[in-house]
Parts: sequence; C-alpha cells; structure tokens
Amino acid sequence: MIGNLDYATLQQIWWLLASVVGSLFVFLLFVQGGQSMLFTLAHTDEEKALMINSLGRKWEMTFTTLVLFGGALFAAFPKFYATSFGGAYWVWMSILFTFIIQAVAYEYRKKPDNFLGAWVYEFFLFVNGTVGVLLIGAAVGTFFTGSAFALNEYNQVTWQTASRGLEAATNLFNLAFGLFLVFLARTLGGMYLLNNIVHEALNARSRRSVLINFLWTLPFLFFVLISLVTMEGFAVNPETLEVMMEKGKYLNNLLAMPLLLVFLLCGLGLVIYGVFVTSYKGSHKGIWFAGLGTVLTALAIFLTAGYNNTAFYPSYADLQSSLTIYNASSSKYTLTAMTYVALGIPFVLAYVAYIWKLMDNKKLTPEELTTGENAHEMY
Repeated sequence: MIGNLDYATLQQIWWLLASVVGSLFVFLLFVQGGQSMLFTLAHTDEEKALMINSLGRKWEMTFTTLVLFGGALFAAFPKFYATSFGGAYWVWMSILFTFIIQAVAYEYRKKPDNFLGAWVYEFFLFVNGTVGVLLIGAAVGTFFTGSAFALNEYNQVTWQTASRGLEAATNLFNLAFGLFLVFLARTLGGMYLLNNIVHEALNARSRRSVLINFLWTLPFLFFVLISLVTMEGFAVNPETLEVMMEKGKYLNNLLAMPLLLVFLLCGLGLVIYGVFVTSYKGSHKGIWFAGLGTVLTALAIFLTAGYNNTAFYPSYADLQSSLTIYNASSSKYTLTAMTYVALGIPFVLAYVAYIWKLMDNKKLTPEELTTGENAHEMY
C-alpha cells in the first residue's frame, strides 16, 4: 500500500508528520514557560523547588521532541536542513545553546559543592524559557517572511548577512511571532503548574498568571494574524516551479484548505476556553484544553506554510532559491522507507502517554520534596 504512493503524496505526508511533531513541541514549551516565571511566581525556596521539580519531570520530553523535529526535517527535507542549519547557523546555535544550559541547570542545580550557586542555574532556566522560545518563534516566522540566502547550481548556500539568521529577530512579524510564543508558553506553563502542584499560595499565583500572560499574548496574536492574512506570500507555479510573490497568499491557502481554517479557529477557541475555565471556573484541567488548542493552531500554521504550492522556506534574497516540500525532500525510496518506520509512531505516542500518566499519577506537594518515595531524585 505505502509502496504504491506517488512521490508528491509522500512529500505531503512527511510535511504533515513533521508539522505534527513541531506542533507537539510548541505545546511542550509549557516547560520553558514555567521556567520563565521562576523569579515571579515563587516567593520562597520551597515554592521554587516545587516549580523546578514539577517542570523537571517533563523537560526531557520537550528536548527529545525538539531533536525528533530536527531529525524528521533532516531525513525528509535534507535540503532545508542543509540550507537553514548550514547558513543561518548563529540563530540555531543560539537556540541550541539555551537548551544546553537548560540541561546543565537541571543536572547541576542541587549538586554538592556547586560553586556557582543555585541562582545561576535558575537564571539558565529563565534564559531558556525566554530567549530560547523567542528565537524559536522568530525562526518559524521566517517560513512566512523569508530568509537571506541564495543557492547555486550545486545547492551550496550563501547567506547574505553576517548575523547568519539572527537578523530574523529584527523583523517585526518574526519578533511578534516570537513574543506571542513566549507568552503562550507562559500561559501554558501556569496551567501545567496548577494541574501538577498542590500548594495553595503557589496555585493562586499560577491561576492569576494564566490570565495575565494570556492577555499579553493578544496584541502579538492579533498582529500576527492580521499580518498573515494581508501579507504577500511566496507562491510556486506548479507547472514551471517558478517562485513568485502573491498578494494574500496565506489567506488564499486557508480558504483553499478550509480544514486548516477550522483547525486554526478551533485551536484558538480551545486555548481561550482553557484560560476561561482556569481563571474563572477554578479548574485545574485547563492545560488539556489549551494544550490541544495549541497543537491544532500550530498545525494549521505549519501546514499553511508548506501546502498549496507554497515555499515553506522562502528566500527574499533570491526568490528562485526558495525551498518547497517538493524541491527540498529526500528521494522517493527514502520517504517510502521512512513511512514504513513511521507506522510505529502511534505505539511511541501511547508509551509517552503511559509514562506521562505514571509521572503525574501523584501531585507534587511540599512533603513529596523531602519524604516522598522519589525525594532522592529531586532537582
């Protein structure tokens, strides 16, 4: 069955699979969102320990999903991987650095003879939760605004700026997208902490933070959405493969693929509902509504960037160097083999859900930090 799929279908399937992984990663950024609030939500060392240990249960999932996302893009769309990581390496190295110091912080924050002090490692977590997320959002924003690269006949990349991708954060759309992602992650982080920790004072502050951070997302969200439906986009002529600018391209994509518009509207609606039940109904389960909404919203954005004859990694320096899911993908043989392997994804997801349930089977309390069965494993 899979072996009979045509090349174009396989390419679209793998953009979908990569988009699903990327969307799950956006949801899991609640870890980074929680880290960014360490110095505002926690008023005591006990509260800070509760936050760090709650988030510490999930940080490896976020990091693993990021690696999986990068791996999927590398295997399915190696030309994108080579162009982006080979040309815009300063922005990707900066993102990677923030995740490295996150791992170091969780590993060494409470180690004996920690001469740097716990505060330094907590600051590392803050940097990962703010700068790291901002740069990720700016990088994703270039799927719509373009990047400064050119490819020669041998597909060798030449980057047109000395900042090697960091210039993405100076574009107003990219910056707004990054800030939207930062405050969305903080909103999700507050919901997660509320769902995972039993501590009256910390829970009350987490509940307030959800509404405050959600309100901060709104101006950036409106700017991104308005820009998205009004901006010129990078369209591809399906017959000649020529890349050209098209007015209202991304709005046209949403109208041409109404399911994506449904995903976008339902996703935003679920996030709003999650915030509402958390802030006004006293619910601890808002993270599940907002989490699903985040995945649907991110999925709509990724698919809008790549489907319907659209350059998903466009170049404003040289339009014809822009990458599409058709000219950037692996061979048919490679995609076919990978698709057979991908049949195991549901089993992996089921395992992850099982492990998640085991980790969250018991809520985190102050007593659990010192006398719980896992006290020796606390961060």
